[in-house]
Amino acid sequence: MSSIDIKLYNSLTRSKTRFEPLDPQNVRMYVCGPTVYDYAHIGNARPVIVFDVLFRLLRRHFGTDHVTYARNITDVDDKINKRANDEYPDIPINKAISEVTSRTEKQFHDDIEQLGVLPPTVEPRATEHIAQMRVMIEQLIANGHAYVGENHVLFDVESMPNYGSLANRSVDEMEAGARVDVAPYKKSPMDFVLWKPSSDKEPGWPSPAGIEVPGRPGWHIECSAMSEEHLGKVFDIHGGGVDLVFPHHENELAQSCCAHGTEKMAQVWMHNGFLQVEGEKMSKSLGNFITINELLDSTSFGDRKWPGEVLRLAMLTTHYRQPIDFTVKALEVAEKTLSNWYNAIGDVDAAAEPTENDDVDQALRDDLNTPAAMAKLHAAFDDLRSNRNADGPARFKAMANQLGFLEGTLSSWSDGLNRGADIDEQAVNKLIIERLAARGEKNWARSDEIRDRLSNMGVQLKDGRDPNTGESITTWEIKR
Repeated sequence: MSSIDIKLYNSLTRSKTRFEPLDPQNVRMYVCGPTVYDYAHIGNARPVIVFDVLFRLLRRHFGTDHVTYARNITDVDDKINKRANDEYPDIPINKAISEVTSRTEKQFHDDIEQLGVLPPTVEPRATEHIAQMRVMIEQLIANGHAYVGENHVLFDVESMPNYGSLANRSVDEMEAGARVDVAPYKKSPMDFVLWKPSSDKEPGWPSPAGIEVPGRPGWHIECSAMSEEHLGKVFDIHGGGVDLVFPHHENELAQSCCAHGTEKMAQVWMHNGFLQVEGEKMSKSLGNFITINELLDSTSFGDRKWPGEVLRLAMLTTHYRQPIDFTVKALEVAEKTLSNWYNAIGDVDAAAEPTENDDVDQALRDDLNTPAAMAKLHAAFDDLRSNRNADGPARFKAMANQLGFLEGTLSSWSDGLNRGADIDEQAVNKLIIERLAARGEKNWARSDEIRDRLSNMGVQLKDGRDPNTGESITTWEIKR
């Protein structure tokens, strides 16, 4: 048993309890990763960042070599099939799928690298675990929890008495609130697909259960098989977004427990809250659907590009279990905060790893309380500016490193801002006109707000007067 006092909220028990790993020498965590058919959006970034903080915490206390973090890649899925057929209609489907998934997976890795996340210990791909999925499906059939119907294999929900325990809803409640596929080969509308037949335009593998036609796995069985392969039948932590609680995680739990005859799949289930944008649900129909890549490499949000560390800080200001409102203002505040921090520490290296009594560490051990950790960082920063101890910058950097901040130097931060502020001249000139109008109306608060926004974009303003007309003019240049 571990003597380390880490408390985590368990979605299954709906309580916060002390984390006791099954084996402190082998702490194991699984988090659902991306389905690689399109750019990952900023909602996808939240679990990537949240569970990176947890990964860092576990490594710090149990040891780098004693923590295994598996985050999967879903590279077989109907959305992938559609994208492959649409983009590459004239080549074999498996090659078309490979083109889509390899390109999208690389983009995902490139994007999240800029968010300062550590790579997981293992990153299993669904297509590399088809054999394990077939074995698990055969186990479910043998245990009386799955059946064959018209070349499909389905999980028999009624065979599991406590199905719905994770979602905390009865089968009738879930059926009433879910979009279920009513098919003639199902015993019950809530039964879900473990395996389905494939057409010529879909990827296919030899099917389990004596089914003669090729087929492919359902989504839920993929994570059950991959987590067992890399973490065991029962492991410590399963994480993901709250949108995955039902049906994905509920079905994972059912499959794994019924296949293995265990009471649990994971000791602790953790879920981060929803994300909205400027007070509205993010959706393509509302025109506020933002990918990580757009935030980092285009001017589609706030008329500028944003460094990945800024996105990370904006995400962690809110507790992971709470909904988050993602706004331009939050990014501006985060960037100003990071600029202040980097200017204070300069190019120093971090001090040695903080002790268990470190304030930031204590906050994170209380269910990843990042708002409390941020408050401790702000207090430490105020102390740093007041006391000017020689080792203060290095100690402050070490504290911030626990959250994945300040892992660069002032030089790299400044270079990143200058590169990231690949200035959109039209946007800058528009803001300058708005600022001049505000100054003309003596609306100094609005004028200052626009000046600060331009400063965060990497723009230095110079106010003056036209020598010919005497009118107020403003020129600008990139800050260096």
